[in-house]
Amino acid sequence: MPTYDYQCDACQHQFEEFQSIKAEPLKKCPECGKKKLRRLIGPGAAIVFKGSGFYETDYRSESYKKGAAAEKSSATAAKSETKSESKPKEKAAKG
Repeated sequence: MPTYDYQCDACQHQFEEFQSIKAEPLKKCPECGKKKLRRLIGPGAAIVFKGSGFYETDYRSESYKKGAAAEKSSATAAKSETKSESKPKEKAAKG
């Protein structure tokens, strides 16, 4: 059920009301008692996905995915170069 914003034109009282979509808009102001109440047009609510089945990367654009893959491959290459440079040189065995 959505939450609706209301404002009284007589006393300027504003409040939110949790109502069914099928419910008729309220007409009487709870503050002053006059029938000057009107429902305001609101921005609505955003869809929020919660739970373990949704990941922030599920809805990324293709260009983002390509850039992330390129960045990952370059990081992997740089990491393997660093490992080969940091290996100690073997000493020549005396025979």
